[in-house]
Amino acid sequence: MGKGAAAERFFSDKETFHNIAQIASEFPGAQHYVGGNAALIGQKFAANSDLKVLLCGPVGPKLHELLDDNVFVPPESLQEVDEFHLILEYQAGEEWGQLKAPHANRFIFSHDLSNGAMNMLEVFVSSLEEFQPDLVVLSGLHMMEGQSKEFQRKRLLEVMTAISDIPTGIPVHLELASMTNRELMSSIVHQQVFSAVTSLGLNEQELLFLSQSASGPHSSLSSWTGVPDVGMVSDILFWILKEHGKSESRASDLTRIHFHTLAYHILATVDGHWANQLAAVAAGARVAGTQACATETIDTRRVSLKAPREFMTSRSADGSRVMLNPNEPVVEWHREGVSFHFTPVLVCKDPVRTVGLGDAISAEGLFYSEVHPH
Repeated sequence: MGKGAAAERFFSDKETFHNIAQIASEFPGAQHYVGGNAALIGQKFAANSDLKVLLCGPVGPKLHELLDDNVFVPPESLQEVDEFHLILEYQAGEEWGQLKAPHANRFIFSHDLSNGAMNMLEVFVSSLEEFQPDLVVLSGLHMMEGQSKEFQRKRLLEVMTAISDIPTGIPVHLELASMTNRELMSSIVHQQVFSAVTSLGLNEQELLFLSQSASGPHSSLSSWTGVPDVGMVSDILFWILKEHGKSESRASDLTRIHFHTLAYHILATVDGHWANQLAAVAAGARVAGTQACATETIDTRRVSLKAPREFMTSRSADGSRVMLNPNEPVVEWHREGVSFHFTPVLVCKDPVRTVGLGDAISAEGLFYSEVHPH
């Protein structure tokens, strides 16, 4: 909260967690929303009436009731009780003890064993044949932090097998989320999970943590101060695609990373595999502004620009200096076969809620992205 950083943690004491969840749920002003990265991304897609979404995850009665009619849940995914995630939201300037939040954000905690065990993985893969998707989105790997090392290792291998069972040619997007276990993050990077997916979605915390866990660029940085440096961010994105992405010498499918932070977004893609990046990154930025303010369109009185007006495109290579042009807000640059599309975000000054913004951004970006079949 002192840094205004989004975070998510596993709450290990089941009884205490359920007591808190029950009190929160029965509170007169309690608000229940669709939760979980996959369900939120699914909801965002389902808002387009011509899209059908298959959601495989533990779905209890309350969640089922809240889901859009275009979201289909296989019978095996339904369970008798809901998993709850508790969201603590705060506004910019709010204080707790000695801490004062520099900007609005949220903290999430859960005792979610079904998602942590990835219980629905096999149901998901077996449902794909009938559903025949154009896109697969995976999330929830961070929920495994509450599991033992041995379980994590075994389940990651099963995740890999499941991904390899998805028919060739269907893009697979992996949405990352807040983590503290470096070993688990390192395993996700190195156990071929990255090379098996086509696309990644992440924020500044996850990006730096990933670099620290796998000895990437700028990994000596302990945390970001203020708005993350564009040059450093682009160095890490470049490194992920160069080390773990598709190349002539590497059998990897990874060709796309959608990075989002409060002030700006970057879409990095390996050349020749994607199109319409300009629209995709702009749409993601637009939804960040409208969803946080809960408005249909951007209300200019309620948003502000926090993005740097000028920046370096790299800190480790010969980066160029870019000046933002308000008439052409999406900036494009290239580096050794990788294209970068940067856009500032019109940040909501008094957000109604911050939770699920990353999921909405990733979904909207994917919706506008065109994949080139190979």
